[in-house]
Amino acid sequence: MVGADLDIDLAAFIDHALLIPTATPEQVEQYCAQADQFHFPTVCVYPSAVKQAVQLLHGRKTKVCAVIGFPSGATTSGIKRYEAQEASENGATELDVVINLGWVKSGRSEELYREMASICEETGQTVKAILETALLTDTEKRLAAEVCMDAGVEYLKTSTGWFGGATVSDVRFLRDISKGQVKIKASGGIRTVEQAIALIEAGASRLGTSRGVELVHQQQNLERPT
Repeated sequence: MVGADLDIDLAAFIDHALLIPTATPEQVEQYCAQADQFHFPTVCVYPSAVKQAVQLLHGRKTKVCAVIGFPSGATTSGIKRYEAQEASENGATELDVVINLGWVKSGRSEELYREMASICEETGQTVKAILETALLTDTEKRLAAEVCMDAGVEYLKTSTGWFGGATVSDVRFLRDISKGQVKIKASGGIRTVEQAIALIEAGASRLGTSRGVELVHQQQNLERPT
């Protein structure tokens, strides 16, 4: 495992997430500075923090990701579309959208498709569908994944982190369903380098975590000779 740790640049996979309800402008500034320092692909924030994050990261490689319908996914399609459009207009280039889990549970796939397709089409941004895999059966995961892929999402994301975290088995399951059609983002409960590497090896292209800096430091410590 240590060999794998040394081979994979964890920083290149991390969406640096600040999604606690009490997040302050000072914390947004801190997370943006960290994301820039370690060259994380994105900093992931609530829509209300998008403008600030975009200003702080102007001209930098790190982009701004906004969560939509977070964390329940139970707001109306109109609200989600507006939230996604506003975040996009404010400078977010990636949108992590929580799907309507009640629709998945009741088999309302047409409504799920229309909602996700409209967000993809109307914003033109990279959309990641948050499936909340811990709350779904394998059959429901497959239905949600297939509908979201048909709707045009670029990523299937395992979790919000509020109701359970990413597992290697779920990442593999989504990888097998997607067959390379979309990418996979693992999110929630990623605390160690070993766990992060296992998720990447299972098929994750992104890792959503608030512990990005801690993970990079863990990996750097492993690289130091004893």
